[in-house]
Amino acid sequence: MNDFTTGSVYIVLKEKLPCFIKRGVIAFLIIILSGYAGFVLAKDASEKRLHRPPNQTTRVPVHTIEVLNIFHHDSRAFTQGLIFYKDFLYESTGLYGKSAIFKKDVKTAKILKKIDLSPRYFGEGMAILERKIYLLTYRNERGFIYDVDTFRQIGHFKYSGEGWGLTTDGKHLIMSNGSSIITFHKPDSFSILHRVRVHDGDRTIDGLNELEYIKDEIWANIFTKNIVARISPETGTILGWIDMTPLIDYLDPGHKIDVLNGIAYDKRNDRIFVTGKFWPMIFEIRLSSKQ
Repeated sequence: MNDFTTGSVYIVLKEKLPCFIKRGVIAFLIIILSGYAGFVLAKDASEKRLHRPPNQTTRVPVHTIEVLNIFHHDSRAFTQGLIFYKDFLYESTGLYGKSAIFKKDVKTAKILKKIDLSPRYFGEGMAILERKIYLLTYRNERGFIYDVDTFRQIGHFKYSGEGWGLTTDGKHLIMSNGSSIITFHKPDSFSILHRVRVHDGDRTIDGLNELEYIKDEIWANIFTKNIVARISPETGTILGWIDMTPLIDYLDPGHKIDVLNGIAYDKRNDRIFVTGKFWPMIFEIRLSSKQ
């Protein structure tokens, strides 16, 4: 609520109205203005969560999607990382005091294994490489390594700056930090091998979030937008865009949801899964032939 507006209304009422009705009218107007302000803020927040792709000029393909299957997803999960590994989904979640790693059955969403992070850590993206789970944290500049079978912590690693998304090409760990830069790391030391800056023509692309390595490409959620970037690992060039807007029609706007975030790839069966923070559904999708 704008202080200038309410202050101005109060001054007018103070000068023009008798004492016995001042308080009632002021209270009524404050309720009305507060309700309007709350409506506007809720609308703005909803539009941010359900952001439609902007009309930006690009010379690369822009794909739409088809939804093949819908699976239940825990709507309390603030999804940060999503992985399909050996027929199961692995998910990392964020927020202080609520961060965890899960192993889940895809069809039933049953939790098969879980480990909670210390309340001091905000969980972020993760990757699985050689039977090890690598997990980032948001601002602690510290990551953790777990045995994929037991979820027992077996190590940790350090990095500079924020941790956002993490994936692997089978040899390296590939990380985003919310900027336009993707870094490639050695799994044993997490030292940086090289960096690429993601760009679409002359335009750099910021807000790189959750990552997934799919068919020799890096797919990346773009923070607050319902689009996914297909990125060349060698050059950082945008190879194409994927418009995820059709998923909006499946979501209840009255439900507490947040941004699109979470991409998992079943390499053996060539299946792609996507979801979002607090989303009640996981979608199995494929790229449409229409562009």
